[in-house]
Amino acid sequence: VQLQASGGGLVQSGGSLRLSCGASRFTISSFGMGWFRQAPGKERDFVAAINRSGGTTYYADSVKGRFTMSRDNAKNTVDLQMNNLKPEDTAVYYCAAGWSADAISLGKTTYLGQGTQVTVSS
Repeated sequence: VQLQASGGGLVQSGGSLRLSCGASRFTISSFGMGWFRQAPGKERDFVAAINRSGGTTYYADSVKGRFTMSRDNAKNTVDLQMNNLKPEDTAVYYCAAGWSADAISLGKTTYLGQGTQVTVSS
């Protein structure tokens, strides 16, 4: 089982990035999917989650209205569109799979992939 996040980079404050996560050796349609992030010296925090069908999403208060999570079960991928980025969004972002989006929002994951670095300059 492998989850690989991509799309990170360096962006100025107010800019946008789109992260993608591809899964191999398992089918994401059987799982809720989510994103977490970890800034230097801090714990890993929940960012967003989406249920199996894509009809329900959860977001951390800090990203509501700025980030949008989506999934394409046919392509076995999930995305995270990040707009109006702020320096405090700087972190390594991780893709995760779990039993449900609700469980993921509580930090309960089954698989956690490799991260991608997002750096937002002021």
